[in-house]
Amino acid sequence: MMLVEKSRIAVLGTMVWLLMGVAFAAERTWTDSSGSYTFRGELVDATGGIVRLKTSDGRVIAVPLSRLSQADQQYIRQQAAAPGERTAASRPTITRPTPAVIEFQSGAKVEGRVTAWDDERILFVATVGGREFTREYPLDKILAVTVGGIRHVLGQAAGGGGGAYGGSASPGRGTASAPRQSRTRTEVQALIDQQGRAQPDWWESVPLSFPQTLDLSWPEKPSGNWNAQRNVGQYVWDVINPNPGKWREGIRLMHHLLELHASDREKRQRAMLQLGGMYHGLEQDYARAAFWYRQAGADRDSNTPTATKLAECYWKLGSKPMATELIAKGTVYYSTIKLLADMGETDQALRYADAGLRGSFADLAGLYAGDACRVAGQYQRAIGYYERVLQVKPVGKTAERVKRNHTRARANIESIKLFDTLDLGRVPDGTYQASSPAYAGDLRIAVTVAGGRIQSVEVTDHKEKQFYSSIKETTRKIVEQQSVKGVDATSGATITSEAILNATAKALAGAMR
Repeated sequence: MMLVEKSRIAVLGTMVWLLMGVAFAAERTWTDSSGSYTFRGELVDATGGIVRLKTSDGRVIAVPLSRLSQADQQYIRQQAAAPGERTAASRPTITRPTPAVIEFQSGAKVEGRVTAWDDERILFVATVGGREFTREYPLDKILAVTVGGIRHVLGQAAGGGGGAYGGSASPGRGTASAPRQSRTRTEVQALIDQQGRAQPDWWESVPLSFPQTLDLSWPEKPSGNWNAQRNVGQYVWDVINPNPGKWREGIRLMHHLLELHASDREKRQRAMLQLGGMYHGLEQDYARAAFWYRQAGADRDSNTPTATKLAECYWKLGSKPMATELIAKGTVYYSTIKLLADMGETDQALRYADAGLRGSFADLAGLYAGDACRVAGQYQRAIGYYERVLQVKPVGKTAERVKRNHTRARANIESIKLFDTLDLGRVPDGTYQASSPAYAGDLRIAVTVAGGRIQSVEVTDHKEKQFYSSIKETTRKIVEQQSVKGVDATSGATITSEAILNATAKALAGAMR
């Protein structure tokens, strides 16, 4: 497979590239992962799994890191690890409470303000449920801290590999298509066991709170109508999931139910699966999610969608081999196709999706195939798959689903056609708005640009309920990568993520002069 087809190389005009952690390097020969295509060019930058290269004729192209040869990938890591990376020895001076994001070795993250930072710990203020809490975090528990758009790596990750690009800190370092760490199987298993058996850092600051009317006997099929103030499942669906301020209360409730039904195997199983899903989809605490998925048996029964979620946790924790091994054992779901694409296994993802194009869910298969190509930067191929979705006729019981997927496909095609025209250098300073169809209706965003850079992306209006971490995660990735290209959608909330990306592309394209 060719790395870049000449007809698809985007001419980026006069855009001024802000170099993100990797400076221009000498011109060299680059080779694709198959070894069949080479060209001459200079490294511009590498962020979020996307490498930007300046070709010998002056054009700048964007290529997924996974599409380059192993030798080229190693070269990029060496460049990123050159002098200038931020480590614990070059921490910022904190003179007043400063907005920051802390990433823990467990994979969990917390947003708040750093108030002090010394050789042993960080003092951090976070707001939970409208209340402020101050916590002291030892440096040996922290992987990295992002302050002022710069990611400071406090030490090498377990396994000695540092970050995906050597552990350097840079403005807007993204995480879209590769986990930042590499760990051995033994290290991942130890981390899962250690974190899974310990309470999260936020535990004491979040009360056990739930309606007194809630039926804690938790029957699998409640009698009467579903009632969010009585039925546990409906309470989680209608109250916990749509409200980020209640996510941790929901986790505490599930731990309470786990203890309450210690002698009931079926209810404990349900609680453990719920805990895995909450730590995974809400908190992105992949170590604890994996622990509870495994307690529920997902590592032993690989023929369930939960096994794919566990595989994603393994990958996020730094072991792609553990993820691919589990995937190979089990049934392929559409979530499996997405995970393979996110891990850079585009060809395998497309083989599975192509098989689905011949079945009764051809519209879904086409969407997932298009999404896989989109993440890999194969935009014309993605459009081809989305156009196949539009060829599926909305008839019978599947008519509403197919019509909804037609809407998604059209929005994705429109967004991709804008990609090659986007030039932040031509967007005046200001805040711009646009909308795009999501699952429950249109989702609206506001993107702020200053000095040719995306300063923020905010979802200003939506009707989604089960959006999980997609709103915070997708907007963060766009700002980190300074682009809508190559951003992977959040698992479990693909449609919401997709709408954010498409609306952002429309807003930026409409603002260009």
